[in-house]
Amino acid sequence: MAATYAAVLLLGILLGQNYVDEQGSKPGNSLVPIGLSNNTWKIQQLLDLVTDSYVDSVNVDSIQNGAINHIISHLDPYSSYLVPNESLRQTEILEGTFEGIGMEYFNLNDTLMIVSLISGGPAEKSGFRVGDKLLRIGNKTVAGVNISRESVEKLIRGRRGTSLSIHIKRDREDLETPIKVVRDQVTVSSLDVVYMIRPGVGYVKVRRFGMNTGDEFRQAVVELKKQGANKLVLDLRDNGGGYFHMAIKLASEFFSDRRLVVYTEGAHESRQEYFSDEGGNFSTGALAILINENTASASEIVAGAIQDWDRGTIIGRRSYGKGIVQEQYDFSDGSTVNLSIARYFTPLGRSIQKKYTANWSNMVDFNNMYEGLWALDTLYAHGKTFKTRAGKPVYSGGGIMPDVIVPQDSNALNLFYQDLIQYSFIEQFVYTRFTKKLPAYSIDNFLQGYHLTDNEYNRFIGFVRGEGFVISDRKKNDLRKVIESDIEALVGRFYFGREAYFKVKNRSDPFVRQALEFLEVPPS
Repeated sequence: MAATYAAVLLLGILLGQNYVDEQGSKPGNSLVPIGLSNNTWKIQQLLDLVTDSYVDSVNVDSIQNGAINHIISHLDPYSSYLVPNESLRQTEILEGTFEGIGMEYFNLNDTLMIVSLISGGPAEKSGFRVGDKLLRIGNKTVAGVNISRESVEKLIRGRRGTSLSIHIKRDREDLETPIKVVRDQVTVSSLDVVYMIRPGVGYVKVRRFGMNTGDEFRQAVVELKKQGANKLVLDLRDNGGGYFHMAIKLASEFFSDRRLVVYTEGAHESRQEYFSDEGGNFSTGALAILINENTASASEIVAGAIQDWDRGTIIGRRSYGKGIVQEQYDFSDGSTVNLSIARYFTPLGRSIQKKYTANWSNMVDFNNMYEGLWALDTLYAHGKTFKTRAGKPVYSGGGIMPDVIVPQDSNALNLFYQDLIQYSFIEQFVYTRFTKKLPAYSIDNFLQGYHLTDNEYNRFIGFVRGEGFVISDRKKNDLRKVIESDIEALVGRFYFGREAYFKVKNRSDPFVRQALEFLEVPPS
């Protein structure tokens, strides 16, 4: 029955597309079934028969969702179906706005502790502070009851203009009067951090390509240039993409004239070319772009264009290899289908889509096959070699190969370290040990002088061992640098905010170090 319903739904998708082409992937298209062909009338009759005469009652919503997911699972790795709440969540992430109060919390021993507040958001304006512990939200007790994140979200989120009272504990004392906060539209930047990493060198980390990324990046570049930046490190690591047209807009900032950035083509889509705007704000300065195995989609569009035009140097590890464009189509109930409609190609005609089989869950992933300096002739045997105008070889198939390779840190792949991340041991240790009171020193002093002491590192190892994990002295020493960096960065974030987190991480980041060496910036 699911397969039958799926066929009807797929027909509706195919016949009901009101396609709006605005530079690739942008939401807003609707799905309106307009009829059945001669090949599908039996399916509709059978569906009517099941609906009217089947022995048991049928949950139509459940069958519908299962049927659509069944269809999507036979297409490609990137097409997807989202039920209404999932679709709303995706839209909020990409547009960078949601209705709420703007706080981030961590569940520490069944107590929700505020670890971050969005600057200028309702929670910050109402007087909440980092380190406050939530006791009751409205009339609901949330401390000591093992409440789920989903339940907390339902209590906190709500329509703009509605109010909420939250009882808190601050500095080990329960405040008698709850803090009242009015929900509002909260805006979250798609840029993680923007700052001068060295004299003359700006650093921008882009988290995703959302609705406002182009404008946010342009403003960031302008501000960095005012501070003397004539070189730039653009960090696209772990950026899984987003809106296609925002990749074009961001790439435009690096060209003074009109350049081909990417073109798309599919079985039902003729070739469409997308060009940069003229007069980019950073069209002449030296440029280094950081990528890794989680750099995908829109991020790869930017990296591919920069590489093809010899505009900058790509540093890091080979990118994910997602070269397929999705278009979003909306159902009337708020659910959506993100359907793959075309492949995209870099200006030189490179496809960077990694291979996937008919059973696409077994996609070929070469990043896990090679470490360090890979054998290019073996790695790219399935692709073609191209030459840029400057004569630099670049490759198609399987992602963007960087110009400068940063070998994988084996410690970051260590299974014990992955367990530390999975079980949030670093967060638990930091929020237990370092949140009793705020420091008496400034952010600059913290960044220059704070390093985890031997005693604190040994205390962390003791904490982990106390949780039942076995760690040898050798492994303890091998993992020290990566664990210390995580702890120091998290302490900085708690005390001074998101910017401090990335500043601390970048002190010992091998990708950043390679970029600064390429830009010939001496260590500070």
